[in-house]
Amino acid sequence: MVLVDQMAAKHGLNKTLAALGVSKGTWHYRRGMLSYTEKYATLRSPLLEIARRHPHYGYRKVTAELQDAYSIAINSKVVRRLQKAWELPLLRVVRHPKPSAIRRVLRQLGDRINLLSTLPSIGILQVLYTDFTELVYDRQCQKAYLMPLVDHTSKLVVGWAVGRSDNSAVALNAWRRAKDNLRYLGIALSKVIVHHDQDSVYTGHEWLRQVRVLDQARVSYALNGAGDNPEMESFNGHFKAECASILWEQKDLLSVIRVVQTRVTYYNDIRRHASLGNIAPAVFLRKHGFKPR
Repeated sequence: MVLVDQMAAKHGLNKTLAALGVSKGTWHYRRGMLSYTEKYATLRSPLLEIARRHPHYGYRKVTAELQDAYSIAINSKVVRRLQKAWELPLLRVVRHPKPSAIRRVLRQLGDRINLLSTLPSIGILQVLYTDFTELVYDRQCQKAYLMPLVDHTSKLVVGWAVGRSDNSAVALNAWRRAKDNLRYLGIALSKVIVHHDQDSVYTGHEWLRQVRVLDQARVSYALNGAGDNPEMESFNGHFKAECASILWEQKDLLSVIRVVQTRVTYYNDIRRHASLGNIAPAVFLRKHGFKPR
């Protein structure tokens, strides 16, 4: 609002609004709200005090409080409008839903849900790390979610998927790709551990039914979020940094998927990794008797 006021006289209102990405409707509405709050500016202090002292009060109770404690008689509709305009804290007591049966079991198991802590060593394609990460594209106007599954030892991206949200459908799509690659490489799914955090997707029935029950892979949970999954955080950070400028130019989800596919191929087949002795994951696997695609 301040920028529009400053620049409209020089460049014109329409050009200024377009440059700042503000619609005319929003402009006129905010102008009206500004004059309205200026008219009732003296009420801001008592309304803030009431909001801090009684955060659970709605506008009707606030109106009564103004009358009794401050001797201010005012219409409740005015109070409601001022609360909205000034974004006063109106806290509500929220009842958290009861944890699901799966989450209750995880709590009972305690530290034992992190299977990696008990492994004396980790073999090739024995542990896959995964997590969702946000991809920003279309000049930061849109976002998508990538879920890769990365091998601990070879650093190979065994499977991945991209979607508009971080949901079970995207996770299962990534797992399907991982399964196909693992079977092609001759790895039994029952020998694989998938390690991730305790987000709702990974504690949900769809994910666990497919990965744990039907495919017989083992599931491991991080105890402290990203702190227990540093390999995944490192991969996501490097991957996004290396393709950020390309994603900036993409206009739709299909284009983002193509970019990710190209970058994963580069990551697996060409990109050198210091932890592997400066060779690519596919080269590392071939040296150890595997034949990646």
